[in-house]
Amino acid sequence: MQALTGFRDFFPEACARRNRVFQSWRRTASRHGFVEYDGPPLESLELFTRKSGPEIVKQLYNFVDKGEREVAFRAEMTPTFARMVGARHRDFRKPIKWFAIPQLMRYERPQKGRLREHFQFNADLVGFGTPAEDAEMIALLVDALRDLGLGAGDFRVRLSSRAVWHAALEAIGVPVGAHGGVFDVVDKLERVEAAQSDAKLGALGLGAGEIAKVRAVCGAADLGAAAAAVGGLGEAGEWLQEVVRSLQGLGAGDCVAVDLGIVRGLAYYTGVVFEAFALGADRKYDGRAVAGGGRYDDLLKNLAGVALPAVGFGMGDVVLGQLLEEKGLAGAGGASGRVFVAWPGEGFREAALGIVRRLREAGFCTEYPLRSQGLGKQLEAAENAGAGCVVIVGDDLASGMVDVKWMADRRQERVAVDRLEDTLAQLNPAN
Repeated sequence: MQALTGFRDFFPEACARRNRVFQSWRRTASRHGFVEYDGPPLESLELFTRKSGPEIVKQLYNFVDKGEREVAFRAEMTPTFARMVGARHRDFRKPIKWFAIPQLMRYERPQKGRLREHFQFNADLVGFGTPAEDAEMIALLVDALRDLGLGAGDFRVRLSSRAVWHAALEAIGVPVGAHGGVFDVVDKLERVEAAQSDAKLGALGLGAGEIAKVRAVCGAADLGAAAAAVGGLGEAGEWLQEVVRSLQGLGAGDCVAVDLGIVRGLAYYTGVVFEAFALGADRKYDGRAVAGGGRYDDLLKNLAGVALPAVGFGMGDVVLGQLLEEKGLAGAGGASGRVFVAWPGEGFREAALGIVRRLREAGFCTEYPLRSQGLGKQLEAAENAGAGCVVIVGDDLASGMVDVKWMADRRQERVAVDRLEDTLAQLNPAN
């Protein structure tokens, strides 16, 4: 029997690769001052419909539980985050900087890069509503990808702003009521034929001149060009420019590009939006979004009844895992940190188990034979287990010495027991 369609088994080697990514996410978030939280995998269905409307139900795994409650497995973490912050926001100093690594489930057709379940790095900041908060979130995203070994030649964060778009559309003369429709068209410009997109914009009431200006904003090389196309972007443009300056100061500028062709398809975004895209060998976007997020200043009020400005992003493990694999960066890691304790005869078992206990207490991943075997078979078992070295406990233990055999080059050295942890430190113990 196999796993359900769109779901994955994580055998040990795959789980090790997954855990390496999780450890990197936690390490990077901690460097930026974020703390980890979590919530239940099952929530009230209303929490999701209040955020995304009733149409979201067809994308959820939902049911009526034994208490006659309509519930759903979480398809995203933001509603849970909003509910939790709304419940206890007065107990935490601002800014609130939280992250989580939930497993999410969404009922949709599986395809390359999209499954019915995935793990996601979610980071959110509830603060004061400043450009510095937007820059901090994007810097965290860049650093999270860099920590996994990716660089400016592998990905680019495309930076835009819905507030800038509102300003541009007002300058063009597009009625406010049509802005949402324009955003829907702009969000799909790269995937839809130009004639079809123009027809949709025309159906929203835009004339040929207005459509040309919308396309000019989308294709602008920088904020200055976008402002020139419509006659100015006002405070929204200044905000986005401040984000760009902060990112340059934080050392993330080489991985970020202003690109107003990005608006993101989620209507709750109110300001800066951004997506990290993989780059092909030609350093052009290959169509795969690794992560995305933006500012959502009204969502907490709508979901939890508290008016607090916020910004956040999510990074899924499926597309990211594919990218790491392509770049040769998906190694499981950690295997060389294993220690195997062996002995030439059963008379040494008790003393050897004492060394096993000692190494484990020191934080080393330590294994030993669970059945009686000759030393040659034990060395073979150590190699099969991926051990970085074997500690051989024999006659020399009486004089306080053991042998350490390094598996990479088969080098063997005699080591004092009281110096064993120091000798093995190069293996990077599990703790």
